Amino acid sequence: MRIDKLLANVGYGSRKEVKGLLKSGAIKVDGERVKDAKQHVDPNQQQVTVYDEVVVYKEFVYLMMNKPPGVISATEDHQHQTVVDLLEIEDAVFQPFPVGRLDKDTEGFLLLTNDGQLSHQLLSPKKHVPKTYYATINAPVTEEDQKAFAKGVTLDDGYLTKPAELTILASGDTSEIELTIVEGKFHQVKRMFESVGKKVTYLKRLSMGSLQLDPDLELGEYRELDEEEIELLKGNN
Repeated sequence: MRIDKLLANVGYGSRKEVKGLLKSGAIKVDGERVKDAKQHVDPNQQQVTVYDEVVVYKEFVYLMMNKPPGVISATEDHQHQTVVDLLEIEDAVFQPFPVGRLDKDTEGFLLLTNDGQLSHQLLSPKKHVPKTYYATINAPVTEEDQKAFAKGVTLDDGYLTKPAELTILASGDTSEIELTIVEGKFHQVKRMFESVGKKVTYLKRLSMGSLQLDPDLELGEYRELDEEEIELLKGNN
């Protein structure tokens, strides 16, 4: 990889800014000063330093975000703030994208990565990767609802959902539930409750596959996954 591209990719500025660093003599490869932006380096085999600080190169980034309401699950939007707008520049330079979507008013677990293969596998209908949500409902949720969801319910467009696991945490004028589904149709959780005459008033995703939302993440905060968590995700494939 060209050294200017490598350094731009890991957050040392634009190609033009990197060329300025090269000209100043700040960059070394295996201890030797490099000034040619076109020089190729192998970041896995050679040590690159900027002002004697070792550059850590990684191809992929994996981020867990506690998505806040009011933010769009997209890489860009001309009218609304997106989840990518919440990223620090050192993470944004990897150009991660959200794996699947959460509705604008839905909060909770959202994975962002630039690993297209993992994203495809997690979203593939054939994989049946489970996703668990917490929701409040504007009416009593009953055993009949549990049985209906366990069989699959018919949405407003005629689609029959796959079986889902509905857990009732509290039932009353406002009910609290957890729901685990293995697909990701548009507004699916909301539409499933609409199919039994009820409305979701609050929705939060708790987990995706084997990975739970970090309880220490405040709304709008995110962190990198550790190696064990990345393996957990890949283990769902």
